[in-house]
Amino acid sequence: MTPFVLLINYVIFNMSNFHISETALLQRFDALKRQMGLSAQSAEELSVWQASLRIKLRDLLGIDHLTVTPPNARVTETVQCKGYRRERVEIDTEPGVTMSLYILIPDGVTHAPAVIAAHGHDSAGKLTVAGVADNPDVAARITTYDYNYGEVAAQKGYVTFCPDARGFGERRESLSQGADQLFNSSCHQLAHMALPLGLTVAGMWAWDLMRLIDYVGTRPECAGQPVACIGLSGGGLQTLYLSALDERVACAVISGYFYGVKDSLLVLSGNCDCNYVPHLWENVDMGDLAALIAPRPLLFETGRQDPLNGARGVENVLEQYEITSKAYRLSEAQTRLDIDIFEGPHKWHGAKVWAWLARYLG
Repeated sequence: MTPFVLLINYVIFNMSNFHISETALLQRFDALKRQMGLSAQSAEELSVWQASLRIKLRDLLGIDHLTVTPPNARVTETVQCKGYRRERVEIDTEPGVTMSLYILIPDGVTHAPAVIAAHGHDSAGKLTVAGVADNPDVAARITTYDYNYGEVAAQKGYVTFCPDARGFGERRESLSQGADQLFNSSCHQLAHMALPLGLTVAGMWAWDLMRLIDYVGTRPECAGQPVACIGLSGGGLQTLYLSALDERVACAVISGYFYGVKDSLLVLSGNCDCNYVPHLWENVDMGDLAALIAPRPLLFETGRQDPLNGARGVENVLEQYEITSKAYRLSEAQTRLDIDIFEGPHKWHGAKVWAWLARYLG
């Protein structure tokens, strides 16, 4: 028998005794999870817990390392569309960092509530959400995911803000700026650069949206009006963190991004880098993050066939929904929480969204 065959036989014989790290990491999750999870038994305890967890969350996300700067807003383009005017605007969110966004202003509207429409992956940034469908690939994604919910919000009468998140659209970083990479993101590059500096992609996204709310308050069309945030997938991630941290968000809709992290982000560990925050899972799960939004109105959407829910599907979602529901019960705000579980894949549904926003924004 040759040395090579002997080696192969040795490897095969010993595979049954070989242990990879995945099992150990799953066990570690079970041992350490949710050390700051919701355990309040009264409205007063809930309020104290929320305040404490917000401080911890800002620390884990690295938000307190970022620096406020004046928005220095500049309008660079105005286009009249059917039923609304679209402005391309740039604002500064920290020194040396610029956010590009579209603002959709309904015709005839002089003062109305504001909606921030956050995009997810495979979106070309703000283009799909704002319904800018000149590119056939953008049009195809709008059809596949019902991705133009920002445009629909404007058609419903809301002043709608559709920003590019860091690493998307016009804000793609150096490794993904090619013309053929319009639908790619720079989350991987940003995470590798940010994590050793005490920052996270999710934290930078939340920060940018906080600074966008600052700017929203300066716009005459919506100054003094309530602000909602809505988003699909990675836009749901942005909506979740922003609404959990910033109580200026009066109403939130999170679509395709609400599930237990063990099934959906630890077992499904190949998901995008933007999902991963050091030490987060030792402290909380998604239901705890959403509990920070109570008692403000919060609507979830999830498709029964959405693979991101994990192997157990909607059961993985409902376990987290029960955690969040407890916060709304303690707040005596049960009617301000709802979930739309629909037959379908990972996409924006919208069946309950517009009545929900009308109810709570006016």
